[in-house]
Amino acid sequence: MSTGHATHDILATSTGADPRDAIARLARDASIETSTRNVADVGGYAQLLAPGTDVSITFLPGTPYHHILSTATRLRQVGLNPVPHLAARRFASAAAVADFAARLRDEAGVSRVLLIAGDSQAAAGPFSSSLQVLETGVFEACGIRSIGVAGYPEGHRAIPGHALDDALDRKIRYAEAHGIELFVVSQFCFDGRLVLDWLERLRDRGVTVPVRVGVAGPATVRTLLAYATRCGIGASMKALGSRPVSLTRLVAHQGPERLARGIAPRAAELGVAGLHLFAFGNFADSARWIRDVAAGRFRLDPEGDGFELGSSA
Repeated sequence: MSTGHATHDILATSTGADPRDAIARLARDASIETSTRNVADVGGYAQLLAPGTDVSITFLPGTPYHHILSTATRLRQVGLNPVPHLAARRFASAAAVADFAARLRDEAGVSRVLLIAGDSQAAAGPFSSSLQVLETGVFEACGIRSIGVAGYPEGHRAIPGHALDDALDRKIRYAEAHGIELFVVSQFCFDGRLVLDWLERLRDRGVTVPVRVGVAGPATVRTLLAYATRCGIGASMKALGSRPVSLTRLVAHQGPERLARGIAPRAAELGVAGLHLFAFGNFADSARWIRDVAAGRFRLDPEGDGFELGSSA
């Protein structure tokens, strides 16, 4: 496996592209998460997002299948593209996965899903990993051929790096053999340099599938720190604490401007398909962030590494 230095030397060359255009492209191709708890708000999503935007639906512990189906159906009705999470450890059998996938397809027009292991400690059935579900063949059997899997720029607190690499390689081989369009959605991160390093390692290993880079949507620093701790985010939390943390700053909102600007110049060459915003219960602010950045309504900070929303100057 390559160390990545050769790739870094090649890819570090500037493309000469307008940085504003590169940032806006990341937002134009962005996806966003919602949960079944927000189903009553879905009617307003179409006023915030472009038609056909991918909206993934989280599969939280204890969520009934029909709640995910209802949310997916409502998203389709308002002109958005539902991308339900399917958590392997929550299914009692391959037949249960097949039945649910078929209902999503038939009732909500679902053609794309995000397949995850799920954070349940105990599996409800025979599946402990997303790979095991993928290899049953249930998705291609019901016509769902666009499947996302998780990626971890900072690694996983419970899974060694070599095991993550092996699992992704096996998913890619299966997808290639069965006509599945595989893509990766990364865990959210706060450090653009760390994300670029991870992308370089993927490409050095010969992984060419598209990647959606996970970012935390606008939230208070206190909220971001809480979710980062809960999700096992480690090294990149330093990016949140790079300035003194006061009570005022803890309750101030912060968005993914620095990370987006940091990765944008090299996003296309490293196969970034767009951003994926984790909304943390504040869908509207994250959706407005996507809308404004995609439209170019922001101003680059000439003395910093981020940008400011609300101006196209």
